[in-house]
Amino acid sequence: MSPPPLRGLVLAATVALPLAGCAKKAPDPIEQIVVRKPGDPPVVVPLASTDPVAAGKRAFAASCSACHAASADAAKGVGPALYGVIGRKAASVPGFAYSAAMKGSGLTWSGPEIEALIANPQGIVPGTSMNAGAVSDANARHAIVQYLKTLGPKG
Repeated sequence: MSPPPLRGLVLAATVALPLAGCAKKAPDPIEQIVVRKPGDPPVVVPLASTDPVAAGKRAFAASCSACHAASADAAKGVGPALYGVIGRKAASVPGFAYSAAMKGSGLTWSGPEIEALIANPQGIVPGTSMNAGAVSDANARHAIVQYLKTLGPKG
């Protein structure tokens, strides 16, 4: 004889409820700050956000900020400030000591030029003094450019 429907439901709940507590809780996210020095290996930054500007800001912080500032009033650093870099001619920040290679590059910075440069600085501007800039992840490079596009006077 089969058990009555209610009794079967109670039996199923009795077995299922103790098992519901067996699932592992996902660990809390960990925030990391990475400081790179010239010559350090490239950093791959996971892009956990669907917001490309937010992802680019994180990737910039991990891959670029050791040498480059993102604000208009930044003091000189190892590299020139990148505020307003999109549309700017290469080697044009007043007072920054650019390499002869960068001065002679003839580049005007657009998204594709910046992505190419941060993928392989020496391949785009042979002789540049930018030696630590390689970003191996294509998604991170694209996100960095999306972030850089937000830095500059709003017209």
